Amino acid sequence: MQIEFEMTDDILIANLDGELDHHTSAVIREEIDKTVDAFHSKHLIFNFEKVTFMDSSGIGVVMGRYNKITQLSGKLIITGCNEYIDRILDMAGIYTIASRLGTIAESIELIESEYNDEEAEGDNE
Repeated sequence: MQIEFEMTDDILIANLDGELDHHTSAVIREEIDKTVDAFHSKHLIFNFEKVTFMDSSGIGVVMGRYNKITQLSGKLIITGCNEYIDRILDMAGIYTIASRLGTIAESIELIESEYNDEEAEGDNE
């Protein structure tokens, strides 16, 4: 499993590549947490486009990062899932806590629109 990060404003994009299982989940969890902290990311997009396998450890990685991001008042989005990964996340109930979108661009657009709307409402008060 490899992970590559991209930053857009306060949005961290985690591009995963390979198998997210009990052999790799601890390293992935640490890398994401370290990067969120280092760059003061508020939002997280998981890009599963190149993930070929995931077990319950992968679900734990997603749930743990959801908890971290919600403590920062941010949003977690999942994108790029193949049918297999999508079914696992759906059965685990992940989509009740995280949004599922087709592309990274759609994910960024959603975060920006939701959080820009909140800022505008705060300015009107």
